[in-house]
Amino acid sequence: MKSIYNTSVILMFAFNYLIAQKEFPIWESEIPGQLTSTEYQEYSTGGDSKDILRIHQVVTPSLKAYIVPKEKSNGAAVLICPGGGYKILAIDHEGYQVAEWLNSIGISAFVLKYRLPDDRIMEDKAIGPLQDAQKAMRIIRKNANLWNINPNKIGVMGFSAGGHLAATLSTHYDAKVYPKESKLSARPDFSILMYPVISFQDELTHGGSRTNLLGDSPSKKEVDYYSNELQVNKFTPITLLIHSIDDKAVPIENSIAYLKQLKAFSIPVELHAFSDGGHGYGLGRGGTHSIWSKNAENWLNVILKE
Repeated sequence: MKSIYNTSVILMFAFNYLIAQKEFPIWESEIPGQLTSTEYQEYSTGGDSKDILRIHQVVTPSLKAYIVPKEKSNGAAVLICPGGGYKILAIDHEGYQVAEWLNSIGISAFVLKYRLPDDRIMEDKAIGPLQDAQKAMRIIRKNANLWNINPNKIGVMGFSAGGHLAATLSTHYDAKVYPKESKLSARPDFSILMYPVISFQDELTHGGSRTNLLGDSPSKKEVDYYSNELQVNKFTPITLLIHSIDDKAVPIENSIAYLKQLKAFSIPVELHAFSDGGHGYGLGRGGTHSIWSKNAENWLNVILKE
């Protein structure tokens, strides 16, 4: 009995510590395949009224937790992957602000500060971001009871290149990119993909994202493997796609390609296409696209009741 009591006290302490701390590293010890470089250090730019906050050269990937109190929670949670072309992380307007919006509708959120692919710190830079995303999803699922989360209502949300990472997690959740310490699944229960890079095919892709993840001359096998529309199967999660028709950075055809494949496997999917917005607008900056969050709230209300 005393042992059970001590264990409960330890778990409660850990829970309170994480909530108080808000942000915590996702890897307890050495990161698989991590290299050391003294010249590679994290720093940030922007973050004022004139420019967005950008995080560069992430060395220690982390989760920032936004936990909804039990009495206000609907039991769902979302892992958020900010965008930035696999070069930087636009962590405020595509991360923290989105987490606060999710909290306002009763959903706990976790902003993932994932490592950006770089040969200086990774043996295989193509799998680095996916390692962090899989690990983060397993952490959330492992601690679901402590955080008043239903382990079967944990989704992923990603913006731009973060949308590529979210789609990669949705289609490669069981890829063996690091030695698993448990049998917990990294599969999201649903996906929300915001103006996502889906494909690495020449006619669709965002060149910078593909180059940063795979290098200048990737093989056809690599390009196909990370073209997530080609990796959809019957187990791919239900998905909400949000894109603007006037997006010149990541063509809306990325979302359309993913939709077509989800439809082919009879997986529920919605695409909300807006006439304006361009790219990288986060919660919106005026125009019809600014209603996307209300549309997403309605979609979430429906799927979370099923």
